[in-house]
Amino acid sequence: MLAGAFGLAVDIGGYNLLVHLGEHGLMGDQPLLAKTISLVAGTTVAYVGNRFWTYGDRPRTGFAREYSLYMAFSAVALGIALACLAISRYLLGLASPVADNVAANGIGLVLGSLFRFLTYRRYVFPEAPA
Repeated sequence: MLAGAFGLAVDIGGYNLLVHLGEHGLMGDQPLLAKTISLVAGTTVAYVGNRFWTYGDRPRTGFAREYSLYMAFSAVALGIALACLAISRYLLGLASPVADNVAANGIGLVLGSLFRFLTYRRYVFPEAPA
């Protein structure tokens, strides 16, 4: 849980720094790319925490395999968050910090987290065979 919280802080903080810092953030006109960058950074932080702490007692199946699966499942979750952000930004015309955070880091996060929770524990960090 704490590993995910650190990853979430990197993701949300990174997104808001890139898009909304100051009057016009560094990537204020590229919210989807900014979300991609922030989520990849946050996911990497969460992977390290999950591998060595949350699921540290589970057998290791190789860094390349675990990280590849972790990032592949995270890519699906990213797609969910990007879809929510794109609908808010481009379909509904909402571009405020609150609207971005509700869409991408609220609705998108909840749906993406549910997907990740179900897949990580089964495929990325499986229990040891009996």
